[in-house]
Amino acid sequence: MENKENKRGGSEGVPEGQVFRVHLLFFVRGQRVKKTTMAGWWSFGGAFLLFFTILLSYLYKINWIKDLRLEGDNKTVLANHLESKKRKLGKLPPVYPNGWFALLESSQLDKGQVKHVAALGQNFAVFRTDNGTIRILDAYCPHLGANMAEGGRVKGDCLECPFHGWQFRGSDGQCNHIPYADKVPHIARTKTWKSCEANEIIFVWYHAEGLEPNWQPQTISHVLNRTWRYHGRNEFLINCHIQEVAENGADSAHLSAVHGPAIFTKIANFFSFFARHSWTNVNWTPHISFLRSQDFKEIKTIKQDDENLKHRAYMTLRHSLILFEKFKLLQLDVNVQQIGPGYVELMMHTSLGSMCIFQTVTPMEPLLQKVTHLLYSPPLLGPYASMLFLAECLMFERDVAIWNRKKFEKQPLLVKEDKSILVYRRWYAQFYSQHSPSYHSAIKSLQW
Repeated sequence: MENKENKRGGSEGVPEGQVFRVHLLFFVRGQRVKKTTMAGWWSFGGAFLLFFTILLSYLYKINWIKDLRLEGDNKTVLANHLESKKRKLGKLPPVYPNGWFALLESSQLDKGQVKHVAALGQNFAVFRTDNGTIRILDAYCPHLGANMAEGGRVKGDCLECPFHGWQFRGSDGQCNHIPYADKVPHIARTKTWKSCEANEIIFVWYHAEGLEPNWQPQTISHVLNRTWRYHGRNEFLINCHIQEVAENGADSAHLSAVHGPAIFTKIANFFSFFARHSWTNVNWTPHISFLRSQDFKEIKTIKQDDENLKHRAYMTLRHSLILFEKFKLLQLDVNVQQIGPGYVELMMHTSLGSMCIFQTVTPMEPLLQKVTHLLYSPPLLGPYASMLFLAECLMFERDVAIWNRKKFEKQPLLVKEDKSILVYRRWYAQFYSQHSPSYHSAIKSLQW
């Protein structure tokens, strides 16, 4: 009997079916443990990747710099002029409007440091005094013409010329020390330029008639008190007239044509079903509107306009990424302020929070603009803000490709849907005055 039971139940007296079920149970449990372990590893890996991405966004600041000029490696003024002659320029407005223009970013100039900046047909010596004040003088010493920004030294509130040691006060340009002379001539002085520092940007005031500033760039409190963090910048050099850059804000029709195709595509028709950018609720309005009646003889202005804010214009729009013509992602509500001819503030509101981009446009030469964008957002929004900023970099390059090769149409053929372009041009004309330099006069002044 014992041998028979052993035969039926195996060596330990357990039925064969039960042994199989026990093995199966251990196998299933093992698989579950394995899956749980794998899921845990994937979760850990995903969390680590997210943490690393966030950490990288704090440690790494975007610095997207591109020289998109047409003349390639030859960066001379003359080459730029000759290159521009290959395309029809049209009848251009004056090339240097009146207003505040960015020369440097605050982080680019330390205490006791001086830098040379050539812009607006001028050569500036921009320096920061020992107490942190920004001063701007003509770069060339009136003594024998040395460039004081190249090798010059900051001495208190003064800039010392590297050639003979003459010192000029940053406050009024007066020379107050000549090391080898007993007396300083009262006529020994250099030109000073009005400056201001706002939103971590150093601005200079330029006016062809020499008029004093009647407005200043505003300071954003989130940037001033550092509750918003700096996440990066881009910088572009492009061949166009400065007025063309800001005109894009008033040209709502270009948004669908130029910025409609998905960010990494260039063929709109093929990919538009899968992904495209939608731009809606677009509106551009100057603070003082120069709308005319149908016969274009009478100029009307909006009621209750503040004369002190006529240098401002406003734009609103909504962006969405459309997938398969059904799903809306990355929705942004954007409020834009154009403040003067060369400075724009873009406040972008998302479902995760708000961020700000500062755009500066500075004429380095008559048809050479340096355009920068600086990104600020709350610290926790950094990764998302940086992603959107990279998309903005790519989108902006689409505009540059057109600006670099277009002709300025003084009297464009417009339809009624383009009326904001005409309003924009009338608004922008306030930044030109009697002696604002033309393209040809500016080119002559830049050639040696």
